Amino acid sequence: MASLGGKRLYYTINFVAGLAIFFFGYDQGMMGGVNTAPDYVRTMGLGYSTYEGPAEGYVATITNPTRQGGIVSIYYLGTLIGALMAGAIGDRIGRIKTMIIGSIWVLLGASLQCSAQNLAWMLCARLINGIGTGFLNAIVPVWSAEVATHTSRGAFIATEFTLNIFGVVVAYWLEFGMGFIGNGDTQIRWRFPIAFQIIPVLAFMFALMWMPESPRWLFKVGRIDEARDILHRIRSDEIVAGTSDLEVEIHAIIEAVKLEKAYTKRDSYWAMFWGIGSDNLHIARRVQLVIWLQVVQEWVGIAAIVMWAPTIFAQAGYSARKSQWLSGLNDTTYCLSTLIGVLTIDRWGRRVPLYWGSVGQGIAMILSGALGGLLREHPDNAAQYGGGSAFFIFVFTAVFGATWLSIPWVYPTEIFPLGIRAKGNAWSVVGWSIGNGWLTLLNPVMFNAIQADTLYIFGAINFLSIPMVWAFYPETANCTLEEIDMLFSSKSPFAWDEEANFVRLKANHTMNSKDAAEDGSGMHKEVEKAYTEHV
Repeated sequence: MASLGGKRLYYTINFVAGLAIFFFGYDQGMMGGVNTAPDYVRTMGLGYSTYEGPAEGYVATITNPTRQGGIVSIYYLGTLIGALMAGAIGDRIGRIKTMIIGSIWVLLGASLQCSAQNLAWMLCARLINGIGTGFLNAIVPVWSAEVATHTSRGAFIATEFTLNIFGVVVAYWLEFGMGFIGNGDTQIRWRFPIAFQIIPVLAFMFALMWMPESPRWLFKVGRIDEARDILHRIRSDEIVAGTSDLEVEIHAIIEAVKLEKAYTKRDSYWAMFWGIGSDNLHIARRVQLVIWLQVVQEWVGIAAIVMWAPTIFAQAGYSARKSQWLSGLNDTTYCLSTLIGVLTIDRWGRRVPLYWGSVGQGIAMILSGALGGLLREHPDNAAQYGGGSAFFIFVFTAVFGATWLSIPWVYPTEIFPLGIRAKGNAWSVVGWSIGNGWLTLLNPVMFNAIQADTLYIFGAINFLSIPMVWAFYPETANCTLEEIDMLFSSKSPFAWDEEANFVRLKANHTMNSKDAAEDGSGMHKEVEKAYTEHV
């Protein structure tokens, strides 16, 4: 790929990163179909299956929802472990090598999963596969953010998450098709979809051999000439067009590296979590922000919809086959809605989409739950109430795809200093793993116990997320990665104080010096003040 440059290289990197994110989506969506496969249910001791005629085939009935949830949720213990491993390794050996190591873990886990013969085997395989996914989740978005421009960074990563949901769609329809083989009661119905994930991971590993390392990581480890060359290749079209000043960007990165080394005394996970040695960088504050943003992302309800949509539609009064068909159609709508996020994430910023997303999602969840409750009370009106409940599930996933899907993955790649960016994003994956693991363990129990009323809980959490974002999450859109430290230098944790402080610091460097415009030094004088003064 040495001959590639400019937009061709930029988009190639985006596509290769998208292969990993596609796998991530496929791997998540896959378990929704696996959980309903009769042979899988019997093999893992989750329940039994009955033949419902040629139209429906064999339909599984779950009698052990806790075990079912445990198989799904142990994967997220693996992603948590893998993310912490990858964060430590990624800041030492680089982004490319760490992603290759993660891919090897995935290949091992996928091979073991598709050949599982019992519960213990499947649990071990899920854990190993989760470790590999944790590696990729922690590093791939960081690699993407570090090569993107500050004005397109959000769209760059959001595009990858369109591929993420496309992975969910592929997984679902593949498994739906498998359900017609042998009346749905075959091993291939669940073993082949699990094995299929190996294909995009192999393609990703092969492509990585030709991809450039993150130029920012190369600057961090002192490989200046190599970093310059890669950054020049990526920015070549902007340089020719006169829209990019490469030397200013390079100088900003180098100065940021020097300042971070001077003022960041501790970089362990323990020190990051408690803010030990980070002075006015306020690393602990940033860690808490990314953990809770990811936890809340899952608890607004998306994890339940992706994995348990057939159950939700069945409780809305639809037959097993129709519930599966509706789930696949819902995933397709979900994928298309992500394109709205690609177009708006850098124009509207991070906060506004989270606001309107929470409102839309909350309303949709509450109305879907209410209509599901009316269906139970008035089964004679199944067509109206069941159809209405299903419609609002579609609304929820469409709004989520346009808003909450990508922003919790973009935000962590932006707000940490270069020296600990991989570890910072690993903390984000820890939050995502906790949110997912906790929810997938409880989901089967909740839906069995209170059925559609479960959606009220998700609706309430959506509305509770609005004051959280308003108070604690400052806007990061269109800031360079090197400017972000100024944003979090404020002693106050409230977003309005951080944003006001950032505007003041940035104005000081912008207005005061011609030299600052020429060499970028003015910015870093202000950053250094932010590190050393009580602002």
